[in-house]
Parts: sequence; structure tokens; C-alpha cells
Amino acid sequence: MIAATSTSKLTTAARSSAVRALSTSSASLKAGGAAPTSAAKERIKYFKVYRYDPEHNQAPYLSTFPVDLNECGPMVLDALIKIKNEQDPTLTFRRSCREGICGSCAMNIDGSNTLACLSYIDQDSPNKASKIYPLPHMYVVKDLVPDMANFYEQYRSIEPWLQSDQPKEDGKEHLQTIEDRAKLDGMYECILCACCSTSCPSYWWNADKYLGPAVLMQAYRWIQDSRDSKTKERLNDLDDAFKLYRCHTIMNCTKVCPKHLNPGKAIAQIKKKLAH
Repeated sequence: MIAATSTSKLTTAARSSAVRALSTSSASLKAGGAAPTSAAKERIKYFKVYRYDPEHNQAPYLSTFPVDLNECGPMVLDALIKIKNEQDPTLTFRRSCREGICGSCAMNIDGSNTLACLSYIDQDSPNKASKIYPLPHMYVVKDLVPDMANFYEQYRSIEPWLQSDQPKEDGKEHLQTIEDRAKLDGMYECILCACCSTSCPSYWWNADKYLGPAVLMQAYRWIQDSRDSKTKERLNDLDDAFKLYRCHTIMNCTKVCPKHLNPGKAIAQIKKKLAH
């Protein structure tokens, strides 16, 4: 009888230990399952961002922001939006489409003009901070926002619209052949982001007189348009020592174009037409 009682007590104790062990294992499994999402190792990337506020009597400076790449999209624009939303709501920059269509988020990232929405965060060098500045050699409105007034005024000066003396066929539209339409490829895609113009040293020093790569390529786009009747007038207007001939074919413009266009070639074609 005593032996039976002892055996019963041992069995009960063993069962209790087994239950506790199962409970502990279950808790460990639950904790282990949550670990990858809640305790993933941080991948911190630092961004040094140009700051300037005209309302404060302070020289421009750089602010450094840490961003966990595990919680951020792949593009520099994603990082800037995350910084503005979570760390500093006063950070100012332009953005709109996030698809490389509007050209709003043009800025200088790690030494090269580009669009923040098309520029991948450099994850190969996580310990190296990325430096972000506004487009170079332009007046700054605030932080990463450049003053585009002069650029747009230059664009307006070339009269970038169709000017035709010919009547519309069927009274509806001006027609052109497939071959003539193909001549506009590589120019009409320009989004006027100004990455090319602000990468050009000639534009840096003569922005008040030299039209710059972007505007000159758009001028050539209308010169090449078979429907336009003002080709001669457009060429005569560009035949100027500063408007056109400040270009020295450095080709920075073509190198940085986020749409992979070739403004340098368009400028060369204008010079060629004037030479003939």
C-alpha cells in the first residue's frame, strides 16, 4: 500500500513536470516565431541633408539623420519622406509622382544630379553617409528646394509651342509622317527636371545668358518638328554667343540625365544647322 502511494505521487509529479516543460517549450516557440519581425537586426544608414531656412539668420548646414533600412523603401525619396514623417517635419523638398515623370524631386545625391525617386539608397556601403544637396548653383528657397524661376523663364523664351502657317488638314490637326515623328524621339521625353543644366559649368557661370542643355534641347525639338513653320526664326534667335555657344561639349548633361537623353547631341545639331 505504501509502495502504491509512492508510485502514484511520482507519476503525478512527472506529469506536472511534463506539462511545465511543454508550456515552456510552447512559450519559447512563440517567442522564437516573433523574433524575426520584432527584433530583426537594425541596418542603420545615415543621411546628411543640406538645410537652409531664409527665415532664420543662420548659414546653411548639414543635418544628419539615421534611417533603419529594414523599415524604409529602396529609394532616396523613401528615406527623405520617412525622415520628414518621423524625425523632422520641417525638412522641405519637392516630390509628386514618385515615378520619374514629373521631375519635381531633382537634387544632388552623393555628388550627382538625379531624381530622388529613381535613385536607389546605397546599401553596399552602409557605414558611409549619403549626402543630399539641392541642385547646384541655383538660389535655394529652402532646404532642398531650388528657385526654378530663371530656368522656366528661359524655357518660355524659346516659345515651346507649335507655330504653323499651314492650315490643319480636315480642320482638326497637323499631320506628319512616321519618319518625321521619329525625329522627335529622345527630346520630347524631357521632363524639365534641370538635372542636366545644373550639372553644366557653363550654366553655372552664365545662367543669366546661356540657355543651358535642357532648354536648348527643347528648342531643337521644335526646330526638328516638321509641322512647325518658324524653323528659320527659331535658329536666328539662338544664333548668339551666349545663348548657344557657351556650350563646350563637356557632356555632363548627357551623363546625368535621369531619362537617358542626350542634350549634348541636340546642341551640336543646332550648331550644325547654323553652320550650314
